[in-house]
Amino acid sequence: MPRMIALVSALFLCAPAFAESFKPVTSRDTFISLMQNRELTRFGINLTVTPDGKIDGRAFGRDVSGAWRWQSGYFCRDLYWGSKNLGPNCQAVKVQGRTVRFISDQGAGDHADLTLR
Repeated sequence: MPRMIALVSALFLCAPAFAESFKPVTSRDTFISLMQNRELTRFGINLTVTPDGKIDGRAFGRDVSGAWRWQSGYFCRDLYWGSKNLGPNCQAVKVQGRTVRFISDQGAGDHADLTLR
C-alpha cells in the first residue's frame, strides 16, 4: 500500500529520470494539445487531464480526482486518490512519441511515464 501511495502522490512515480530522448513541454498550449481528447494510461492507471484544469480517472481500484494549472513552465496539480489528499506538486513534463513523462518536484524528483491513448 505505501508503494501505491508513492506512485499516485507524484502523479504515479517510478525510478530516477533518464531524459536524453524526451523533449521538454514548456507551455500550457503544447501540454493541452497533447492531452486533447486523449487518456493517460499505465498499468493500473487511467486518467483524463482536461483543458479546463480537471484531472479524473482511476488508479489501482480507486477514483482519482484533482485540479491542475500551468505555472512557470510546470504542470502543477492537486490530487486525491480515493479520499486521500495527495496534496500539491509541480512537475516537469517531457514527451517522446506517445509517452509523457511527469517528473515530480519541478523536475528534481522521481518520474512516471504514461502512455497517451
